[in-house]
Parts: sequence; C-alpha cells; structure tokens
Amino acid sequence: MLVLFETAAGYAIFKVLDESKLQQVDSLYKEFETPEKANKIVKLKHFEKFQDTTEALAAATALVEGKIGKSLKKVLKKVVAKEAHEQLAISDVKLGGVIKEKLDLSCVHSPAVAELMRCIRGQMENLITGLPPREISAMSLGLAHSLSRYKLKFSPDKVDTMIVQAISLLDDLDKELNNYIMRCREWYGWHFPELGKVITDNLAYCKAVRKIGDRTNVATSDLSDILPEEIEAEVKLAAEISMGTEVSEQDIGNIRHLCDQVIEITEYRTQLYDYLKNRMMAIAPNLTVMVGELVGARLISHAGSLLNLAKHPASTVQILGAEKALFRALKTRKDTPKYGLIYHASLVGQTTAKNKGKISRMLAAKAALAIRYDALGEDTNAEMGAENRAKLEARLRQLEEKGIRRISGTGKAMAKADKYQHKSEVRIYDPSGDSTIPSTSKKRKFEEVEEEEDAAAPETPVVKSKKPKKEAVAEEEEEAAAEETPKKKKKKKVKAEPVAEEPQEEEVAATESTEKKKKKKKKKVKEEEEDE
Repeated sequence: MLVLFETAAGYAIFKVLDESKLQQVDSLYKEFETPEKANKIVKLKHFEKFQDTTEALAAATALVEGKIGKSLKKVLKKVVAKEAHEQLAISDVKLGGVIKEKLDLSCVHSPAVAELMRCIRGQMENLITGLPPREISAMSLGLAHSLSRYKLKFSPDKVDTMIVQAISLLDDLDKELNNYIMRCREWYGWHFPELGKVITDNLAYCKAVRKIGDRTNVATSDLSDILPEEIEAEVKLAAEISMGTEVSEQDIGNIRHLCDQVIEITEYRTQLYDYLKNRMMAIAPNLTVMVGELVGARLISHAGSLLNLAKHPASTVQILGAEKALFRALKTRKDTPKYGLIYHASLVGQTTAKNKGKISRMLAAKAALAIRYDALGEDTNAEMGAENRAKLEARLRQLEEKGIRRISGTGKAMAKADKYQHKSEVRIYDPSGDSTIPSTSKKRKFEEVEEEEDAAAPETPVVKSKKPKKEAVAEEEEEAAAEETPKKKKKKKVKAEPVAEEPQEEEVAATESTEKKKKKKKKKVKEEEEDE
C-alpha cells in the first residue's frame, strides 16, 4: 500500500511496510512513538518539493476544491502508475474519486488511514529526510498566509478603510466650507452688502470678491468669466449706489486670502468626491447602485467596515443612524423610527410621505443582499444591484398609482379625470316649524267669543254650571288634537333631520303655558259671575 501525504513543502509518497499494524487503529500511535519504530511501519518512497509559495498555494487550493493539480498529476504518473496493483491511501474521499476517474488508480480511505496520516504528521521531520525543520516551518507559515489571503479574496482595491476616512473628511470639509463662506460674506458685507443678495452661489461669490477687491473697481473689472451678463450688470449697478462702509487695503487683502482658501477647499472637495465615487464602485458596486455613493459610504463608515455591515440584518440597515431615536422610542413606548441614514437615498426621497416607510423597508432588504454580495461574493459587477433597483422602482410606481386609482374609484383601470357632477337633494321649506305656539281652530275662537258675551250678559245658574263643563270637555279634546298634529309633523321631520329635537320641548312648554292661561280665564269668569 502506498500513502499520499501532502505537506507545505511538497508531496510525499510513503510505502507501508507492515499493513497488519493498520488493523489495530487504537494502538497505532504506539508504533510511531520513536523515529525508529516509525521507519519500521512506513518508508519514504518519493518526495516532490514545491519550487515557491505560488506553486504551493496552487496545489493547496486544488486539494481544497477536490481537484488534481499539475504537480500532483505528475507525481502520480511518475511513481504510482508504475505500481498500479498497489492501493493508494488518501486523506480526502473527494480527491480519491477524481484520481480513480482520471488515472484509473484504486484509492483507499478509512479510519485506519486517517489515524496513519495523523501518526505520519507527528514524525514528519524524521520521516522526510533532506528538509531542515526551520525550512518546513517557514514554508508552512508562508502557505498559511497565502491560503488565508486567497480564501478571503484579499486585494488592495477591497480595503474599505479608505472609504471610511474619505467620507469623514468630506463631512468635515463641508462644515469648514460653510463656516468660511459665512465668515467671508459677513466680512465683505460691511464694505459691499448688496453683492451678497445679487450673487447667491458661494463659489461664484468668492471668485467675484477676489477679482473685484474694492467696490470702486467693479466698473473697470470684467466678470464675464464668473457671472452671466444680467447678474454682472446688476452688480455694477449695485456698486454705484452701495451703502457699505469704506475699508482699507489691508482688510481687502485678508478677505481675498480667505476667498482663496474657500476656492481651494471647494476644488479639493470635488476631487475627493470623485475619488470616493470611484472607490465605492470598486468596493461595493451593488450597494452604490442601490443607495448612491454618499449613503453607501456613510453606512459602511457607521458599521466600521463592509464586512461588519454585511453581518447586519435588513432591519438594522434600515434604522442605522437613528439609534438615539430608536432607544428613546423604546423607552417611552412610542413608535420606533422607520428609517435612518437610508432616508437620504434617492428612492426614499422621491416617494410621498405615506409610502416612505414601505420603500425604506424594501430598500433596506435589497441593500442588505447587495452588501453581502459585495463583501463575500467573487464577482465585481453591479448587475444584481441594477436588477433590484429596477424592481424597487416598479414597486414604487405601483404604490403611487394605487393611491391615484383609489381616488378615481376604479381598481383595475388607470386614473381618469371623471367629469364632476354635483348631486344635491332639494328640500322644501316647512314654515310650520317657525312658530312654537300651536295654531287655534275656528271652534276655539267662536267659544272664546261666546264666553265674552256670557260674561257681559246675566245668566241663570243652571246654564252657568253646564256651559263651562261643555267648554272644558271641548277644550280638552281640542288640546289633545292640537298636541297630536305637531307631534306627527315632527316625526316626519325627525326622519329627514335627526338633530332637530329642541322644538318639541318648546311646543310642550308652549302648550303648558296656554293651559295655565285658560285656567286663569276660567277663574276670572267664575269670580265675575259670583260678584254679579
């Protein structure tokens, strides 16, 4: 039996001298306690040394992926093929299948072979002659570094520290530029205050101030390369009627020096932004397509690195940058924030306020996928980011159109501007609800007239006693009828207008007052009769 053993220095092929010892797996390590005992079990047949670390790395990566490298193929053809009847013991089953398929060699892998490999590794320095231990350790270290760099796909273009530093510097430059420009406008404003209102652009303002100097030079200076013709004419007109104070040449010199600083910083900021854009497209192209260079760089800076950002779930990416608001909301048991740094992305910015939360959630989910693809994927193209952005834009259009469809009243069709038709219910005015006093009938009036005549003329006691009773009965019947009629009217009105309930109370009060008046009249009539 032959044994294929891979080392950092090269391939070694051993011949097993005593195969019976391999059957005792548990006690096999005792046979490799000393170099003398180990040499009785296995013997080095051939050793193929690697020329450099690059060849060692190529061989190691081929073994990891289960492939046969060029050097291994050469060794197997040279040594093992001569003894084709011998079995080849290997440490990887997948590699054994490939060797058997391509070179037609019988390969063996078992627990006994794995234990044998472990024992050989323990006595490797003594079994492989001609290699000093120092050289083996140096080659092992170099191969370990190369293999780890290869596995992590390390390259200088993938260093995200530069992005973190660049975006921080860009933010600092913006703050400093704002301070410098504000100071320049305020300083020169004492001498020529009208210029600040005419020229709104900061860079053009500083260039104009540097070229003009004292405002008396405006008429002779040519500002056509800085300002349009209309604004240049306004500046010249404003300089003639300016209300500013006079300043010395030394003050103008300092103001011009400040303008030079502003112009230089602005140019450097433009250069830094271009550098950041290129680095973002090299390191995280899919994330850049999804959210833009600045937002993507701020997300990486906030997380610390691209790999750290790739470990965050989509929900964390969504609210990254709004930690203060999140913990305040959790503490006060209020609604948590819907977006953080991702709010400044163009997709979120162009949506309506109603759909910002939905779009930021969907964008964070797709951005999390793009970040992981950029950090851990092998490709460097931005196809996935472009596809996901197209999907999000289609979803955004669908959400916007959904709101328009609801307004038009048609669910399937697109929004149509339907003709507006005003539909109003015409109600006829009911004048009976104006007066709260019930209307008196003709019979009632006739009876009142008779009462007055009876009061004026002397009457017999028999007639006097009967007439009021009849009148009282008739009056009670009339009152009942009068009370029923307004109630019926009000019931009809209640159906149309459920709010109008107060008139009923007023009518009841009015009927009570009329009853009291009638009783008073009756008492007066009786008193007059008794007096007569």
